[in-house]
Amino acid sequence: MDNERSKKRKTLLSFFKHKENSSTSTVNEVNLQSYTSNTEEEQPVLNFSRVEIDLNNLERDPAIRIPIWQHPINQQDEIRRSYIRMGPYQPKLDEYPRTKFGSQTQYRRFQYSWFEKFPWLEYSSSKDLIFCFPCFLFQKKSPINPSFTIDGFNNWKRVNDGVKCPLLIHVGGPTSSHSNSVKCVEDLMKVSGHIDNILNAQSLDEVQKNRLRLKTTIESIRWLSLQACAFRGHDESSSSKNRGNFIEMIKLMGRLNVNIGDIVLKKAPRNATYTSPTIQKEILHIFANKMSIILRFVDFLGILRERFFDIVNVPNTTTSTLKKSISDVLSRHNLNVTNMRGQGYDGASNMSGAWNGLQALFLRECPYAYYIHCFAHRLQLALVGASTKEISVWLFFSKLSTIINLIGCSSKWHSELHSAQTIEIDRMITSGERDTGKGMNQIGNLHRSGSTRWSSHFESICSLIDMFGATISVLESIVEEGSSSSLRGEACGCLITLKSFEFVFTLYMMQKIMGITNLLCQALQNKSLDIINAMDLVSTTKALLFNFREEGFDHLLEYVQMVCTQHDIEIPDLNASYKSATRRSCQQKDSLTIQQHYHFNIFNSVIDFQQEELNSRFSDEAVELLKLSYALDPKDNFKSFKGEDICKLAEKYYPGDFSEQEMHYLRSQLQHYKIDVSH
Repeated sequence: MDNERSKKRKTLLSFFKHKENSSTSTVNEVNLQSYTSNTEEEQPVLNFSRVEIDLNNLERDPAIRIPIWQHPINQQDEIRRSYIRMGPYQPKLDEYPRTKFGSQTQYRRFQYSWFEKFPWLEYSSSKDLIFCFPCFLFQKKSPINPSFTIDGFNNWKRVNDGVKCPLLIHVGGPTSSHSNSVKCVEDLMKVSGHIDNILNAQSLDEVQKNRLRLKTTIESIRWLSLQACAFRGHDESSSSKNRGNFIEMIKLMGRLNVNIGDIVLKKAPRNATYTSPTIQKEILHIFANKMSIILRFVDFLGILRERFFDIVNVPNTTTSTLKKSISDVLSRHNLNVTNMRGQGYDGASNMSGAWNGLQALFLRECPYAYYIHCFAHRLQLALVGASTKEISVWLFFSKLSTIINLIGCSSKWHSELHSAQTIEIDRMITSGERDTGKGMNQIGNLHRSGSTRWSSHFESICSLIDMFGATISVLESIVEEGSSSSLRGEACGCLITLKSFEFVFTLYMMQKIMGITNLLCQALQNKSLDIINAMDLVSTTKALLFNFREEGFDHLLEYVQMVCTQHDIEIPDLNASYKSATRRSCQQKDSLTIQQHYHFNIFNSVIDFQQEELNSRFSDEAVELLKLSYALDPKDNFKSFKGEDICKLAEKYYPGDFSEQEMHYLRSQLQHYKIDVSH
């Protein structure tokens, strides 16, 4: 009671002060206000008026001046620029104070020559301490190394201690806190790179160059389309001798017109080349709704050929319209549809549908026109199908993308992620959770996932797992220090998601599943595809998914619980009844527990969708057809030649092309051919 009576009663004046006559406040005045408030019974002093800072009279002494983070956030960059223009505070004294260390009789003092060796140093003549100038400019409220930002350093005898020199240790490597601060200083002073200056720098000359560059792309696409030529080449890298028709056409136009040659390809801005496949497709869609036809055939010399055949204008993309258009083109060139021995399209349902798709319509007319989907997209479609059919997986990737984009959109949070990761790695090495060695414990980045490459999703998941704790730390910093309420709110939502049991469970579940399928994904995207190896990988992938479904849940759940415990994430009572958020109370199933929900509704369901899609895209018939066809591969002097496989291919898949008598002749011919090839 006595303590409560002794406290002053808070009034309105406790929180507001009368405005002073002076329109500006010096740094010393702000410093006095910020430190004297602690002596007045710890009463908070809230100043809601804008504090004007005299940028021409900033305190230079590093031991006295106010930390940058204590200034109003909207003025911090201007204050930083003013300090940078003045440079580090490096006074040259006739004699620096001497300091005695311990029981030694010898005195030590600061050396002016250290400014040349460490140009970022600052010296406080009032306290006889040294500080780091870049770290002062970009220090946090709780700095990693306060010795060179808040406390100061004056242990002079250790400066010349070789590799153990505290100044060298403070500088650290390229990802150290000091190096990040130096990089921030450089970025802040690059005025030409600031958004407002970039927008104002758009001149009429640049607009004309952009228009001419885009016109060159449009005319190149128009000509290639009218001449029915392929656009892209096998190798479009800058070192390639033939970068494809489209790039070579632009190079030709550049050689014929100097004005074009000075603005395209390598001489174009990297964000405005107008040559990407996406741009090419958009321009083609603008021209018209057209369908391209490509023929793959064996010429009279037995050499496999592939030619761009025609571009057809179609009024719509229904299967009947597309089939009629293709049949009309083939008939016009005296090519019979019944002679088709294969067909391939993209994965759209109107093309690949097993019952009413375009491939199904041609199969009814020609039973030997087997449909083989593009290898590079097969596994992609299988996994995309799994993610779209299972809602929890779709939500997981949506939230994952939001978290990564939020942190990656700002260089500030990106740098803080590196710092947090460095601290976490040091802690884990100290506790023995991580081993040390060459190439280990590298500082990484969060990888964004791409919509066309499923392997990028796997890389995105692995990067978040490796930096899970650091990501939590950065999100917590954004919640506390975000520049706007919307940013802080979005970060808070991401933090809640990241620290939920369901997100962690799905994260490690998809990491395991995609780890199983990743090797097959990489093999199918190789330029030189080994069909036998790829088909074997299909079989082993299906087997591993089956084993993981049957035996992997308990181990996965145990590991997820360990991760949640490590990061203080609440683990639900797995034996409690599961309540669905999308159903009414009368529709809930009381007999289903939370553990059963994760086991059957999520874990088993995701793997079942994966297996279903893999079986659909890699049917036993298609796999066997490809394996048998591999016997005809001429690589390495027909190394894979097998007469029995060729006979089986003819008997099982093309019986109408070979009579019984022709099959007898074929077996005899293959025996002779096998001996001839071996010699």
